[in-house]
Amino acid sequence: MRILLVEDDQPLALGIKAVLNKAGYAVELSHDGFDAEFMGNEETFDLIVLDLGLPSRSGLEVLQHWRESGNETPVLILTARDSWNERVDGLKAGADDYLGKPFHIEELQARLEAVIRRHHGYAENTLSHAGLTLNTDSQQLSTKGSDPVQLKGIEYRLMRLLLLNPDRILSKSEITDHIYEEELQRDSNVVEVYVNKLRQRFGKALIETHRGQGYKLGCIEP
Repeated sequence: MRILLVEDDQPLALGIKAVLNKAGYAVELSHDGFDAEFMGNEETFDLIVLDLGLPSRSGLEVLQHWRESGNETPVLILTARDSWNERVDGLKAGADDYLGKPFHIEELQARLEAVIRRHHGYAENTLSHAGLTLNTDSQQLSTKGSDPVQLKGIEYRLMRLLLLNPDRILSKSEITDHIYEEELQRDSNVVEVYVNKLRQRFGKALIETHRGQGYKLGCIEP
């Protein structure tokens, strides 16, 4: 999943980014409101983490502009813990959740997963479709009648993206955008490599190839 993290405290932002990278997220950073508003409108993200106390343009103003322009990307706002009025204003402006500072990184991760699941119509920490179940906490993938298999890195990011979009054909460029950070993006052949690795582990039916279009989650149920 691709996340935009908007936080003007750069050491804090880098620390959050490092933890989220290990959890399977591709994270882009912005440190001021003006830049964040532009990135949120011009690029595709699965979720935005937005601090309200930003230079150049407040996070609340940025959020209001996004919603007014029709940008429906889920937003989790970060606020001072005692600023109840900021939380209320943020939710009224269209935020999907909030977290007060200071916070535990584990709670941030849990809230991010919950917002993304709700946005895609899931209530629990598992993504399931056509005989496949992915546990987003343990990052294990299982099929009917088999033991869970541990996924790592790009394998997990790719399967999570496919399971969150089970009925869509995803182009190589869209997949690359959501599993790699911008500075780490590689040529499209890397996507093919990981698709083949997953097929070797779970069978060719796991991922369908739609020539000239991209890839789609397959059906492995008997």
